[in-house]
Order: sequence, then structure tokens, then C-alpha cells
Amino acid sequence: MSDLSAAIDRVLPSVRADLEDLIRIPSVSYEAARAGDVQRSAEATAALFEAEGFAVQIVRAGEGAPAVIAKKPAPAGKPTVLLYAHHDVQPTGPVDQWTSDPFEPTERGDRLYGRGAADDKAGIAAHLAAVRAFGNDLPVGVTVFVEGEEEIGSPTLLQLLDEYSADLAADAIVIADSGNWDVGHPALTVSLRGLVESYVEVRTLDHAVHSGLFGGPIPDALSALCRLLATLHDDKGDVAVDGLHASRAADVVYPEDRLRAESSVLDSVRLTGSGSLVDRLWTRPAIAVLGIDAPAVAEASNTLVPVARAKVSLRVAPGDDAFKASAALKEHLESNAPWGAQVTVTEGEVGQPCSINARGGGYEAARSAFQTAWGVEPIDMGMGGSIPFIAEFQRVFPAAAILVTGVEDPDTRAHGVDEGLHLAEFRKVCLAEALLLQNLADNA
Repeated sequence: MSDLSAAIDRVLPSVRADLEDLIRIPSVSYEAARAGDVQRSAEATAALFEAEGFAVQIVRAGEGAPAVIAKKPAPAGKPTVLLYAHHDVQPTGPVDQWTSDPFEPTERGDRLYGRGAADDKAGIAAHLAAVRAFGNDLPVGVTVFVEGEEEIGSPTLLQLLDEYSADLAADAIVIADSGNWDVGHPALTVSLRGLVESYVEVRTLDHAVHSGLFGGPIPDALSALCRLLATLHDDKGDVAVDGLHASRAADVVYPEDRLRAESSVLDSVRLTGSGSLVDRLWTRPAIAVLGIDAPAVAEASNTLVPVARAKVSLRVAPGDDAFKASAALKEHLESNAPWGAQVTVTEGEVGQPCSINARGGGYEAARSAFQTAWGVEPIDMGMGGSIPFIAEFQRVFPAAAILVTGVEDPDTRAHGVDEGLHLAEFRKVCLAEALLLQNLADNA
């Protein structure tokens, strides 16, 4: 362990410099105008692994974003490990709310700030650090797969996995796109919720009419939409849509005061739902209204709104089927139309949940690596968020041990303003991955 720890310390300065260069590339896959930057990000990632002696190709499926596949063969009798990350990033949101330029990496306190500093260019950097620590003596075969469209739902990933399955086949798959339980406490992610996006439109009028002349007997669409959305939860705040699956999470205590601090919920606000906090966060469905299309307050006239629209997000519990859950949500919205309003539901993105049976040699190799790098026993945790492509990896590579790791902590603020990478934790992540590769080789 001491040799690998020293090797990680030796390579970290160069790895951090490479990470900062990646952060400076605004590879926002959601924005068509950034397609050139996404291509540039793929090329920069490819160059990093080509410099380490990997055979590298930049690939894409159809009109999809560029992905990088880099390979080094396994020594005789040793396994091959696939290291996954993604090089595309989320939009910044309001730039004026960032403390510093989101595409200029900036160190403040114990963190490196910037869009993609953690999610997920730090995943690329962690793979690079583990590879660089071994130099030309990798103990296992390594395939690095860095996707370019994860932040838009990986629309062509399944096609990539099918077309390049021979190149990507591995005995273990490390997906560095999750997080740890806390700063100083590592975790393996063993379940993730799925995702259903629905767009619901409510119409009560053919056109807007005067609110004074017709208000009273004539319902406006915005009020009808509000009443409809309110039916999605009961008085406790539990999801009230029939036909959705729920289960129990691991016996892990998540203190309420910690959740309140990490979520920034206001002191006066009661937490919604019933059951343990980890049940509510990891293994039960959750519904949120993400946006509403209606007249802005500053532009609203004294007329009854004829049509209003909302985006509804359903997080699907592990063990459920996302398409079945989508149908249940659609049925609920259509059958609860207030006052006979016309309700139209359009399905958006759908991603499956996943559960991982984290038993066997690969998982124990990971737990041992975490224990050594952090000095504490790792936990198995769920994730309330969604990484739908993990289910696709399970389908295409059913025999591989899938190890969901990551660089994030509860205050990383991925997807939000002031995303930041905890630098001391990042060192442990890099060391743990190098130790994992060594453990997998030793156990072969």
C-alpha cells in the first residue's frame, strides 16, 4: 500500500493539472452550440490516455456525441477492468450566481470549483491517476470508456454498447459517477432509482377571456393544473399514485439534522413522507414538479388562463419498471382531471432503476481498497438519483461485477451553482482505485 500511496502522491500534481484543463472546456452536451466543445473534450480525453500508451479511438453511434475507448491488454492470466466516466457536463445555470467563473477551475478552502470539477471530469482524472500510478506495469488489463452524452440521458449509449461490446467486455466495471456517504466515509452504491419525466397540459378554455366577466363559474387552467398536481401526494407528502413499487433500504441511519443541512431546507419546513429517511431517499418513489408554463407574473393580464403546462419528475424505486411507472403516472393524471378539464400527458425521458447484488470477489476487492484508502469500513448505500445506463451495462455484460463508485460528497453540488471537488477526498478516491486494480490482480 505504501508504494501505491507514494505513487499517487507523485502523479497527483500532473493529474490535477490535466483535470483543470478538462474543466476549461465547456463540454455542455445539452446545448447544440457546444457540440464543438464536446468534440474538443473527447479529443483532450483521448490524448491523455494515448500518452499513457493506450490504444485509443473516438467513437460515436449515429448522430450521438463522441465517446472515448482506450485499451491496454491484460497480463497473462489477469482480468480486464472497464473504467467508465463521462466528459460532458451540465449547463451552468445563472453564471452570475457562481462565486467564480464556472469554466475556470478555482481552489477555495478544501475544494476545487468549476463545472465538471466533480461530475464527472474528476472521474476521468481518477482513472488517469490510477493508471499513471502504475506506469507501464498495470497489474490488470484496463479499458477506459468515457461517454459524451450522459448529462442528456445517454441516448445512444445502448447502441455504443452493442456495437463495441467486444472492445468493452470486461470482468469488472468501475462506474465512477456516484458519490460517497460523507467526507471521510466511502461507499459502494448498490441501488439507484429510475427516472420518468412527464409533461402534463391542462386546458379549460379555447382562448383567454376576461376574469371579471367570466370568473366564478369558468375555471382557469392554471388553477386546474394546481389542483391536479396537488393530487400527486397525500397529506403526509407520500406519493399518492397507485401501482408504484416501494421497498426497504439498508439499515443505515441518516440523521435529520444532517439531511436538513445538506439539502438547505428551511427550518420551518417539515420533511415530507413517512418511513426512514433512507427509505424515502433511496427505495421509495418520489415526485417533484420541476417547472410550469403559464403567464409570468409581470406579464399577467386580467384574463382567465386557457392552458397551462407542467413538467413532472418521478423517481422510480429499485425493483419497479420505469415504463410501468410511467403508465401509472399518466393514468393518475388523466383520471384526476379537475372540473372536467382536458388533460394531455406526454412522456419524456424514461430510465430504469437498478439494484446490484454486491457480493463476490470483485466487490470484496473494492471494499478492501476503500478500507485501506480511507481507514474506515465502507458502507453499501443507495442513491436517490438516477444513472439509467447501469441497467444497460447489466444487460450487456451480465457476468461482470459492476462497481458504482464516485468522487462526490454531500456538498459537491453537482448540477448546481458552485460545483466543487473535495481535494483531500479526491486523493483517497485515486488511491482506492489503484488499490482496487491491484486487489483484482492479486485475487485472479
